[in-house]
Amino acid sequence: MGIIRWGIIGCGDVTERKSGPAYNKTPGFKLQAVMRRDEARAADYAKRHNVPKYYTDADALISDPEVDAVYIATPPDTHKYYALKVALQGKPCCIEKPMAPDYASCVEIVEAFKTKKLPLFVAYYRRSLPRFLQVKQWLDDNEIGDLRHIHWHLTKQPSPVDISGTYNWRTDAQIAKAGYFDDLASHGLDLFIYFFGDITAANGISLNQQGLYTAHDAVAGSWLHQSGITGTGTWNFGAAKREDKVVIYGSKGQIEFAVFDELPLVLIKGDERNERVIEHPENIQLYHVQNMREHLLGNSTHPSTGITATRTAWVMDKITGAVKL
Repeated sequence: MGIIRWGIIGCGDVTERKSGPAYNKTPGFKLQAVMRRDEARAADYAKRHNVPKYYTDADALISDPEVDAVYIATPPDTHKYYALKVALQGKPCCIEKPMAPDYASCVEIVEAFKTKKLPLFVAYYRRSLPRFLQVKQWLDDNEIGDLRHIHWHLTKQPSPVDISGTYNWRTDAQIAKAGYFDDLASHGLDLFIYFFGDITAANGISLNQQGLYTAHDAVAGSWLHQSGITGTGTWNFGAAKREDKVVIYGSKGQIEFAVFDELPLVLIKGDERNERVIEHPENIQLYHVQNMREHLLGNSTHPSTGITATRTAWVMDKITGAVKL
């Protein structure tokens, strides 16, 4: 295929270190153009990251013949708008997570790319990280026996931005009804689907306890994987301290890890306790981006596609009560 030239729509904070540099570090990929409505910031990003072109108009980037594929890194409420334009241009696409604010929008995006027979990826990059592939390997090797249950507890204190009332799109109910749950919990739930298979039933409670912003800040949920494994989760963003702990229970032991914090992975069997420390790469989306290259070459199938992300969106909406079916 030669060099695949990428354009980024929305070169904000997430692209500075997490994702943007990974495109130039991946053999066969090149970051060709970026777009941001603020021209000075777009030009600054392009200069610092050695990107040949910058735009203030997304349509110009999408239609640029020197851009072969597009990465959408804007807030979720514009993902569908831009994704449908990319599909019409006939270009592969990667969308930041969550794929869209609701399940119905995800279905619409997937259908657009399916109709055009175009690859569609979503940046649930934990499916590609060595840290979580080690957990999957323990599970695949039956290290803790028959799998029974998974529980995730995530809490954090309100940030100074939350307390000040300064606008933050992540806590704007018009963009993310469940606030940080939409932004953060999607990562873990998507990972659990990767570990244990599709979720066939889910429900939960979602509400606003603090009154600091319009989005919900407290969520509790339960779900069932098609494999018969049960799951529960609690997410609260107004607690006294930060906690991030996942426990997978099996018939012969358990596995403990954090979704966000780089704590040791722990494998417990009887009196035996095995800890593994696996660091993330400098650019956390590096392996995700490299896997897109392998997918486009036909060497493998990427673990995070529009189809898998849509399944995650359905679970999120079921837990928050946004969908009933």
